[in-house]
Amino acid sequence: MPDSTPDLKRLGVLGGGTMGSGIAQTALLSGIDVTLVDVDAGQLQRAQSTIQSGVDRLVSRERISAEQGSAAIAALTTFTDLESLAGSEGVIEAVSENIELKQSIFERLETVCADAAFIASNTSSLSIQEIAQRMSDPSRVIGLHYFNPAQVLPLVEVVVPLTASDEAVDAAWAFVEATGKTPVRVKDTPAFIVNRLLVPFCLSALRLWESGVATAEDIDRACQLGLGHSMGPLATADLVGLDVLLDVAESMQREIGDPNLSPPTILRRLVSAGRLGRKTGRGIFEHAG
Repeated sequence: MPDSTPDLKRLGVLGGGTMGSGIAQTALLSGIDVTLVDVDAGQLQRAQSTIQSGVDRLVSRERISAEQGSAAIAALTTFTDLESLAGSEGVIEAVSENIELKQSIFERLETVCADAAFIASNTSSLSIQEIAQRMSDPSRVIGLHYFNPAQVLPLVEVVVPLTASDEAVDAAWAFVEATGKTPVRVKDTPAFIVNRLLVPFCLSALRLWESGVATAEDIDRACQLGLGHSMGPLATADLVGLDVLLDVAESMQREIGDPNLSPPTILRRLVSAGRLGRKTGRGIFEHAG
């Protein structure tokens, strides 16, 4: 739990999937009221269940008190309409990696969230400036790239486009630190820092596996023991989601033009077969429910 009390009291989170629910849980446990919005009521129910389970786990491990857990859950409200984000002091969007969708959302957020100090996207690869291009004033728009699982991993990339104001960046930076995360600043460049390094690494591991150089298990074991990685690149790909990896790789290739970023055939086949990794129970590896 963070030691400092955040200045921001009301956060809006748009998207009730894995990342949105993780970001919401992090804020709730920092004493922030969270409005979680998703157009799918079923997704909101799943997000609430995920957050409740995460909080219960922390209570059972005595990481937080039962009172803190109850207060965190009580501070969560969910809605299916974007207008419910009005009054949020900061907003984080965590919907699917679709530029048209994000642009339409941010165009609406500019008016709905007129009082928000920052309006952030959790995109892992898309240009923040491009996301904000339909807005009349994009100065409050930045990137806050959390890592999966957002409620556990400490890093947040604060992505600063040319159009962002110092005030928006400072407000977002203070929010990240107050919730116990560690921010790093990066320019609005393709895939930012971590994915710029990680995605080519995962693609190379997939090519080794596809060509039969070694088994998936041995590729990961070699990276763990030879490079000191806590998790191999193929297990990491399954954790991230093979569909997400494919989207990020294609986005990076479009912007950078490096042929090494072309996704291998096996990645496309796995995604088309619905083998997306941990979230579907099967990807490169089999995952127990």
